[in-house]
Amino acid sequence: MQRRIQRYGWDLAAAGYQALWQAQLAPAHRALMALASPQPQEQVLDVACGTGLVALAAAERVGPRGHVLGTDISDRMVDAARQRAAQRGVHQLGFARMDAEQLALPDGGFDLALCALGLMYVPDPALALRELRRVLRPGGRVGLAVWGERARCGWSALFPIVDDEVRSEVCPLFFRLGQQDALAGLCAEAGFERIAQQRIASTLCYADGEEACGAAFAGGPVALAWSRFGEATRARVQARYLAAIEPWRQGGGYRIPGEFVIVAGAVPAHPSR
Repeated sequence: MQRRIQRYGWDLAAAGYQALWQAQLAPAHRALMALASPQPQEQVLDVACGTGLVALAAAERVGPRGHVLGTDISDRMVDAARQRAAQRGVHQLGFARMDAEQLALPDGGFDLALCALGLMYVPDPALALRELRRVLRPGGRVGLAVWGERARCGWSALFPIVDDEVRSEVCPLFFRLGQQDALAGLCAEAGFERIAQQRIASTLCYADGEEACGAAFAGGPVALAWSRFGEATRARVQARYLAAIEPWRQGGGYRIPGEFVIVAGAVPAHPSR
């Protein structure tokens, strides 16, 4: 059920996602690319690629003799990513719809696997990490980004506000990977070594309440719930969310704190037999 919710929610989010979130996620994407460091001619996998923001950046790094494959559970996200790559004339980049927990890919085919702000939505992130390790060659690298601690993300009240209007929690374990060393620990359990972690404080900037609410209700399972709300429910939810982010209002706009966790690791170069 969670996979279906994610898929339909992200299909709904595809059209407006880039405009609302590209700038807000840029600090996490830059940090991920710096830590993962795609190299010329490498074969790179970008899981939960969305509209292709990280995949396109990786394609620039690997150059025409490398290749990047972006995968996502949402058909519309994949279509949007393909369109962006075609518009830019980037030929070393392809996309496919695929479940992060069951990658339809052979063992050991990639030098680097990336997942930028996607693992929080996966029902079983430990399984997804094992899949990433499986498709990496010996010595291959992984680079991951997730949202950080709930208390350091000022927009986090969004989830309980939406949950009050639906029958089940839309994303009950969203912040678990951002707690302390949770993601680094899962990477170690999946068989990665040389694990490095960074925490990055960030600020989400919105011109007004309409823009802040548009971004909040544009992604994943929240978008699916929002699409089913009536006018009265939408008004109530928006009012509650604006009240929750009121401490970070500056004039007519908002500067909401956020935090990202960036983790990198490597597959052992000489796996034990």
